[in-house]
Amino acid sequence: MRSLSNTLALLKQFRTHPVDPSRESHLSEFEAFGPNPGQLEAKVHVPSTVIPRPALVVVLHGCTQTASSYDTGSGWSRLADDYGFVVLFPQQTRSNNANLCFNWFQPNDMARGDGEALSIRQMVETAEARYDIDTSRVYITGLSAGGAMANVMLATYPEVFAGGAIIAGLPYGTAHTIPQAFDRMRAQGIPDTNTLQKLLRSASKTTGPWPAISVWQGTQDMTVNSANADAIVDQWLGVVETRGSPRVDQPTSRLERRVWVNANGEERLQLYRVKGMGHGTPIDAKSGYGRAGPYMLDVGISSTEEIAKSFGVAAPSLRQVNPGVATDVAIPKARSNDNPSPKGPADGIRRTIEDALRAAGLMR
Repeated sequence: MRSLSNTLALLKQFRTHPVDPSRESHLSEFEAFGPNPGQLEAKVHVPSTVIPRPALVVVLHGCTQTASSYDTGSGWSRLADDYGFVVLFPQQTRSNNANLCFNWFQPNDMARGDGEALSIRQMVETAEARYDIDTSRVYITGLSAGGAMANVMLATYPEVFAGGAIIAGLPYGTAHTIPQAFDRMRAQGIPDTNTLQKLLRSASKTTGPWPAISVWQGTQDMTVNSANADAIVDQWLGVVETRGSPRVDQPTSRLERRVWVNANGEERLQLYRVKGMGHGTPIDAKSGYGRAGPYMLDVGISSTEEIAKSFGVAAPSLRQVNPGVATDVAIPKARSNDNPSPKGPADGIRRTIEDALRAAGLMR
């Protein structure tokens, strides 16, 4: 049962860490990507040395973050420099969402051919043409609201992505209202496995092949309950080809991994649990990829490296001899679609609730 105090306590977590403008990386603007019904922005990182027909990794930031701050924390652009692939960073706008959360639960934004999902699809299609991307090597990952939106993209456009990694995200299609979004984050009212799988199949007309999926979750996440990770796995088990029970291994004392393989022994579904970790992206600052900060948790495990390896974009044979820093790519400036509107004042408890909802990214 929801209570006002519990709801406000959860909302407060999203107001704890405002965007730090000093933690900006060296990304370039990515503009003129076609129709933009979701009114999103985007940045891109193109290494100075790119392999022929490079892979594309789409990275979605979490609430209170920007493309650049998430890149600084996760180290994706530096990894791209080392291995010659392109990284695309869709970015939320404050006119869309006051707390910079992707709108993963809004019906129009989570539907194929509409809203934010279509905007991200347009970005991917434009990047594929602009940078001569190998369209069979397009991947997506994201944290929290970005993880939930990554799952939206994998569900609605499965033919576009070869694989995806969902960090502290939520199963597709389980929330369509603000109360439902809060409940699912707390693992209340998560549908049964059969319903989860039906929701996934209904997101597109695709019958396969389906992308490989990895799910990452901290066992002490107090923002997105870890039951959501199990629900995501259950959802994808309905379509991803697997054989037998999962293999369980423990690469480090803090990391447990469950792996489902297909008939050819290929890894198609993975569940990573990071023991004792809260809400955020696991990083290993000593690896040189990423920096600790709000929701970027230095637990000695580089999820960026592990995800890149699972995507096949960080194979030893692809490592560049002289990795460089990104070069700015000249792209015609697109007309802004942002139309922020002023918010009216509210009084008493109504104002408290509305301010909290906006801070959590659950009210426009």
